[in-house]
Amino acid sequence: MSSLDPVTLAVLKGRLEQIADEMDATLFRAAFNPIIAEARDASHGLYHAQTGETLVQGKAGLPIFVGAMAFAVKAVIEKSGRQPDLADGDVYIFNDPYDGGTHLSDFKLVRPFFREGRVFCWLASVGHWHDVGGNVPGNYNPVATECFQEGMLIPPVKLFEKGKLRTDVVDIVTANSRLPNSVYGDLNGQINALDLGARRLTALLDEFGDETVSAAMAELRDRAARLMRMNIAELKDGTYSAEDHLDNDGIRDEPLTIALDLHVDGDAMTLDFSRCSKACAGPVNISRSTALAACYVALKHIFHDVPANAGVLDPIRFVIPEGSILAAKWPKPVGGYTETILRMIDTVFVALSRACPDRVNGCAYGTINALSLAGHRRDGRRWVMFSFFGGGHGGHPEGDGLNHGNAPISTATIPPVEILEAAYPVMFTRWALRPDSGGPGRHRGGLGAVYEIELLEEQADVFLFGERGRFSPPGVLGGGPGALNAFSVIRSNGVRETPPMASKWVGIKLAKGERVRLETPGGGGYGPVGDRTKASIANDIRNGYVSSEAAARVYGKTGTA
Repeated sequence: MSSLDPVTLAVLKGRLEQIADEMDATLFRAAFNPIIAEARDASHGLYHAQTGETLVQGKAGLPIFVGAMAFAVKAVIEKSGRQPDLADGDVYIFNDPYDGGTHLSDFKLVRPFFREGRVFCWLASVGHWHDVGGNVPGNYNPVATECFQEGMLIPPVKLFEKGKLRTDVVDIVTANSRLPNSVYGDLNGQINALDLGARRLTALLDEFGDETVSAAMAELRDRAARLMRMNIAELKDGTYSAEDHLDNDGIRDEPLTIALDLHVDGDAMTLDFSRCSKACAGPVNISRSTALAACYVALKHIFHDVPANAGVLDPIRFVIPEGSILAAKWPKPVGGYTETILRMIDTVFVALSRACPDRVNGCAYGTINALSLAGHRRDGRRWVMFSFFGGGHGGHPEGDGLNHGNAPISTATIPPVEILEAAYPVMFTRWALRPDSGGPGRHRGGLGAVYEIELLEEQADVFLFGERGRFSPPGVLGGGPGALNAFSVIRSNGVRETPPMASKWVGIKLAKGERVRLETPGGGGYGPVGDRTKASIANDIRNGYVSSEAAARVYGKTGTA
């Protein structure tokens, strides 16, 4: 290890990251599904040969997959260990969320990379497929009570065996989707991404040697662990607590608690989620692997100088009791995992705001607002529009929060309006910032957005899976909360209908010319409201971010010069 000089280490770090980045780019360019091609809901990486731990992940993929995909690779390692015929050219496919994390829409492909007859590491690809069966087109079913209502569940099985594609597996997967062509295209994009990764890694090993590259991987992991310990050691020892809530589980209209007691002890940290609600009837449960991945994302937002690999979690201990909403077991529904992990991230932000106020921001808008519209075109073809939508990010130590950003679980982008209108029979009659939605503070939270979507076909079914309809995104260090989420259907006669459970709705029939309207939350503010300068308040009013009435009500004459 000591013989690996810093320059070589830096070069290898860049080359390894470039392999994962190229795998990301290959899938983004090849995918049929806008959620991958445009929104970039996918990820690629390299994983340890024996443990499955993350070695490298692409920078354009979703950070939530860094932790989750390690569990996915471990599941394949365990499966292949029970079947000792693992061979070069094998590729496993599966979407089991209890082993591999996240939810059924995320299909994982895992491939052993062989050198001289042994597994050197694993390559893996994950992408959010457009439709994988289940009761709701697009798969975000807000009233699911078991995973079978959310889509097909495929355990780890071989998609390729010694380099030969098993077409029977492809047939099973495509037959269970409303959009088989989309699934087929995304699958082939992931296969090609793995092929490219294998070629690039072969070239790197041929150039530098297996031992040198292995040493670099080990050193990068160790450095991440050391940096994380150094960051934790700078915090004051103690316990920092935070509590937030989900609106409901889609089945019972009762709030669910996500609570964290964060303990700092020297250079180690414990995240204790013992006070969270029990596993619920509806689909806001998550598996333990997903919960750990969410904590990784939250900590990386705060300690962003630490490399993205498994070493980040070395100094972290997790307490997540069996039976918790954060440790769901099959067949509990987990389709709305995004909403729960966003709340987990918020509790980490709020808890650490008391330990390292110069690093933490106010909470972001806290929901992806998963929206599905589905119907049939005039020629009988099925169409399914699934998309997620943006909102405001929290104010931070250096300034106001980002307006209309994507959720902090990802580096994904919001699908462009032009792509959505070209692909589906809808027209966006409004796509704008939402005034007065950012939480007040020394640094204001970013603004949410207003979307109105008009149906151009004769009829469609609409499904909404959101959150933050009853509990606003919190500010930190005296900052105020962002605005609540609001959803409505605007009928042809002008009447507005709203969800009975605030943020979740099924069974909506939409007629031609009728619209759905989303008003997404803003981010929480940072710092005392009275510390916002008069110049900043005046600039907000001039830009239309804050109305004069809201400024007078919220800030009054408290703005400083």
